[in-house]
Amino acid sequence: QVQLVGSGGGLVQAGGSLSLSCVLSGRSFSSYAMAWFRQAPGKEREFVAAISRSGGSTSYTNSVKGRFTISRDNAKNTVYLRMNNLQPWDTAVYYCAAGALSTDAVPVRESTYAYWGQGTQVTVSS
Repeated sequence: QVQLVGSGGGLVQAGGSLSLSCVLSGRSFSSYAMAWFRQAPGKEREFVAAISRSGGSTSYTNSVKGRFTISRDNAKNTVYLRMNNLQPWDTAVYYCAAGALSTDAVPVRESTYAYWGQGTQVTVSS
């Protein structure tokens, strides 16, 4: 049974930074592509960033490129999301997700990811 536990959310002023972490337990972490999605109040959940099994490839939604960085440590079963220059429109619940893949691809579709963390709130004040 795969479990994902995310942490690191909080309240920050516009222009500030936060780092999110997500630990996977129960299976081999390196078998999974990992991603972060977010859901703002009243909106659908959207893709933020993803990283391949090896960590060699990443993908970002346009609105966070140059501000957010996804990374992973396969020895620690952990994926990270470093968020810089946060803006009020980044306010959302952030979810980590894991998808088992046989390749080193970087999927961006929500349907690819079978396992989800509980979500962590990020609030950016103006």
